Amino acid sequence: MTDIETIDYQAELEETQRALREVTLMIEQSQGELAKITQRNTAITSHLQQTQKQSTTVDELKMSYDSALDVQQRLFVMRGQLEKLQNDKDHLEKYKTILEKIVSGNIGGEASGSSSAAAGAKSQMAGIEMIVNAQEAERQRLSRQMHDGPAQALSNFILQTEIAMRLLDVDPAQAKDELGNLKTSAMGTFQKVRNYIFELRPMMLDDLGLIPTLRKYADAFKEQSGLDVSVTVTGSERRFESYLEVMVFRAVQELLGNAQRHSQATLIKVQIDLGSEFIRVHVEDNGKGFAPESLKDSTSLGLKLIRERAEMLGGNFEVDSAAGSGARISFTVPSKM
Repeated sequence: MTDIETIDYQAELEETQRALREVTLMIEQSQGELAKITQRNTAITSHLQQTQKQSTTVDELKMSYDSALDVQQRLFVMRGQLEKLQNDKDHLEKYKTILEKIVSGNIGGEASGSSSAAAGAKSQMAGIEMIVNAQEAERQRLSRQMHDGPAQALSNFILQTEIAMRLLDVDPAQAKDELGNLKTSAMGTFQKVRNYIFELRPMMLDDLGLIPTLRKYADAFKEQSGLDVSVTVTGSERRFESYLEVMVFRAVQELLGNAQRHSQATLIKVQIDLGSEFIRVHVEDNGKGFAPESLKDSTSLGLKLIRERAEMLGGNFEVDSAAGSGARISFTVPSKM
């Protein structure tokens, strides 16, 4: 081990310590901000309850509900941010401990294998960071969906209920119409909530396994997106370890979503081969395609995360695409460890 390598590890340790101090400070600031928002939420909730008891106009009532929803959204986002910062802190502390051992080993002349240990530590840290960032991106997406969908719908439900209640004595027929509209809206929102739950964690995955869940998801995706989606399965259908079923399901979910959002495809084919030793997944679309080398500079974490997880399990990940010729993405993972 050379002196230059030792200095590099020392510099990495100092940089990690600096990052750890910054994250700790951000956690303290976020905790203070969370406390303020929590107090604000309590005050607005109390004001909303008083508004409901008073003779207020529909516009005033709607404004109170919108204010309450806005604060609750900020509260949700802040809690997610604080959770992410705490995860970052935990990972940095683990990385710092590894670096301290490496630097200490170098100084004491017992650095055998420390170079590979440091490389492994950095690789592990990069993988953890990618997973955390992907989780945070997913939280933000769900937060926006919940705010723009069910949360806004619930606000409208309450408003429609208030209107119907005030119309009961004045115009029963119009009140009945309002209740009918409310029922229709509630049924639509209920279906959206069911879709969100299915995306988060399909109960079918635990009860029936990977293939039935993927088939159902593909059917639902086809109906919602309007794309022609087909699923072909070869090999022996059977249950796999829970972590493996989740990994494959999430990967297919991500690949279908990418094809819908970015490829301008009209046809998507999903082929799954359940071999005795490996599970191979191949997703092909007829979209506009892309240059595979562009993935290196892409800010999207989806494909990178699929590659990372497949390789961590001892499998591989392949991309075959070009501008104007669609995309063919495959990955293979061992069917048993």
